[in-house]
Amino acid sequence: MNRVRRPPLQHPLALLFDRAVDSLCVALSDETIRHYRGTVRNFLSYLGADHPGVQRLDQLRREPHILGWMSRLHSQVPPLGTTSYIIRLITLRPILNELAWTEQLPELAHLLRREDIPRAPQRLPRPRLPRPLTAEQDQLLQQEFLRRNDLGGNVFLLMRHTGMRIGECADLSVDCLRSTGPNQWAIHVPLGKLKTERMVPVDSFVRELVQRLRFFRSLDPLPADGRLLARPGAKDTLLRNFRDYLHQVCHSLGLSTRIVPHQLRHSYATEMLRAGVSFPAVMKLLGHLSPEMTMQYLDVVLTDLQREFELARSKPRHLVPQPKAPSAPLRSGLNGVLDSLRTAQHVLEMFRRTLPNGVSRRRLDRLSNRLSKILREARKLASP
Repeated sequence: MNRVRRPPLQHPLALLFDRAVDSLCVALSDETIRHYRGTVRNFLSYLGADHPGVQRLDQLRREPHILGWMSRLHSQVPPLGTTSYIIRLITLRPILNELAWTEQLPELAHLLRREDIPRAPQRLPRPRLPRPLTAEQDQLLQQEFLRRNDLGGNVFLLMRHTGMRIGECADLSVDCLRSTGPNQWAIHVPLGKLKTERMVPVDSFVRELVQRLRFFRSLDPLPADGRLLARPGAKDTLLRNFRDYLHQVCHSLGLSTRIVPHQLRHSYATEMLRAGVSFPAVMKLLGHLSPEMTMQYLDVVLTDLQREFELARSKPRHLVPQPKAPSAPLRSGLNGVLDSLRTAQHVLEMFRRTLPNGVSRRRLDRLSNRLSKILREARKLASP
């Protein structure tokens, strides 16, 4: 979507404010920079209309310039939402702080105060993310994609076996497949939704998918642009075409449940977890920054819990360290008595752990407690 470019703002302070924004936004995204410049335009437009006498930074005052601008934001038509109002304030404040530093005018840093910024409204609960595909849906879709073996089918197979978002898939470069070692390959996923990039290990099947997509790209009449997928128009148009393709495939298979591309990503995450991939590794594969988001992707069912429970019961020593038996020879006298009591404790504990929960195990617990008391009293004999 092409944005209408507005003419430069004509105000004596425009150049100073633009320099401050350039200094603040060196490492920020384009969207954030637009917020800063929009706030500057809004504030200087207000000054030009209501306070045309303000020509220099040292003429700025909290009352009436800053408070008057805040009042104008509240009363504008159509009304400005609370979140938008807060964004205006929190973007103007660092600009004033930057100008206070660069122009040696410390009073500018106190024109807009922290307490002027209201609390953000309570957020609504996060909408529920789509769940992974059922085993039947997953099998039917993959079989149909393989049967069709066209551009859309290979794209969705690539998403299913790498966990990529549909937007990330559209941004893949032709050379996205990288060698990471002898017979080891990974796909370079470019900057995506969370402004992160990552390497996703892949197998020979995914390598074949990438080769097929390169073949389809070579047949496209559009000139090469370095991307794996040709774009006849905007990126949104390409994504819409792929979503329509998935809808047509689901309709041909008689799947009445609405299925969206993001469910392939959820299915990949759940498959990796069940295959034994650790939780932190799944986070890295998905490109998540928080474990809370990854937990929303995983589908942990009762059979998964039962499998983990049985594994823990069958190998308890993996969870609880085994006590070590004394390896030194038994000594004589009181020291030998203490060594014998410790050995008895060890043998009793090892045997107790082999028993199921029940009467016998509880009796051994009581015997172990008595041995501990005996050992404690025996140690007292060594003291004068």
